[in-house]
Amino acid sequence: MTTTAKTLSLRLAAAALIGGTAASLGGIALPAAAQETPAAAEARLRKIEAEVRALQRKVFPGGDGKFFEPQIAPGTQGSVTPPATVQSGVPATTAVTDILVRIDALEAQLQRLTARSEEQANALAQLETRLAALETAANAPLPDAAGTAPAIQPAATLTQAGAQPATTPPAAATRPPVQTPPATTTTAASVAAPSPSRLAAVQAITKPQTADAGDDEYSYGFRLWNAQLYPEARQQLTKYVEQYPNHSKISYGRNLLGRAFLDDKLPEDAARWFLKNYQANKAGERAPDSLLYLGASMVAMKDTKRACIALAEFAETYPLVAAGRLATEYQTTRAKVKCS
Repeated sequence: MTTTAKTLSLRLAAAALIGGTAASLGGIALPAAAQETPAAAEARLRKIEAEVRALQRKVFPGGDGKFFEPQIAPGTQGSVTPPATVQSGVPATTAVTDILVRIDALEAQLQRLTARSEEQANALAQLETRLAALETAANAPLPDAAGTAPAIQPAATLTQAGAQPATTPPAAATRPPVQTPPATTTTAASVAAPSPSRLAAVQAITKPQTADAGDDEYSYGFRLWNAQLYPEARQQLTKYVEQYPNHSKISYGRNLLGRAFLDDKLPEDAARWFLKNYQANKAGERAPDSLLYLGASMVAMKDTKRACIALAEFAETYPLVAAGRLATEYQTTRAKVKCS
C-alpha cells in the first residue's frame, strides 16, 4: 500500500472517531434539556417572584400592600399583619387641623364672654334706672332738696323743749348740761316754757370732752337721741354735720339726724337726710342704713311705690347687710308693704 493510501485511510478513521464522539455527546445533552421544562421552570419562576418581592420591600419600604404583603408590620414582633387590618396611607392630624380646632374653641369662649358682658351691662343699666327713679321719687315732693340743708325744728320749738338754740356759739356748748336762759324760752306767741321734767332730762345728758371735738359733738347728739330727746338731738346733730363735714363719723351723723326726724314722726324731713347721706357716699359706714330707712320713711308716708323701689335697691346694693346686720329691720319694713 502506498503512502497516499495510508494517509487517506488515517483521515477517514479520524473523521469517523470525531463523528462518533459528537454523536455520543449529543445523546447525553438532549435528555437534560428535556428534563428542565416542567419542574425546573416552575422552581425558577418561584425564585424570580421571591426575588421581586424582596426587591419591592427594599425599594418600597412604606408601601400600602397593593403590590406585596409585608412580612413585618409596625407594632408587631415578627408576626405578619393580615391585609385586612392594614390601614396604610391614613395621614395623622396636621398642624392646620389643630389650629382650626383651637380657633373654634377661642370663638366659643369669646361668645360666652360677650354674652356675659352684655348681661352685666344690662343689669348695670337697670340699676342706674332704678336709682334715678329712686332719686326722682325722693326729690319730687321736696322743693328744698336741691343741695340745701334740710329744714329742722324751728328755734322756738327747740327752745320750748329746753334745747340750746342753733345760733349759740360752740363755746357755749362745751360744758353740759345745755340750758337756755328763761328769757329766751318765750316767743311773741307766748309759747309755754319747757316743763321741769324736760329740763331735768336734758341736764342729765352730759357732753364728752376728749381730744376729738368732732367726735364729742356727734357723741353728745347720739346721747340725746338715745334718751329720746329728738328735738335736742336734731339740733345737736345738725351742728355736727355743718361744722365737721369731713369727720370720720359724718356718715353716722347724717344717718342719725334722719333717725331723729323719723323717730319723731317726721318722715318727710327724715327722707331728705337719708337720701343725702346715701348719695354723698354709697360706701359710707351708714349708707346702707340710710337707704333702708329711706324706704321706711316712704312706708310712713304711705308711698308704697317709692318704698318698694328703696327696699329693692337696698337688697340689691347691700345683699350682705340685708342678710346680716340689718336683716331684722329689713324684714320688718318689707312686711309693711306689698311690692309687685
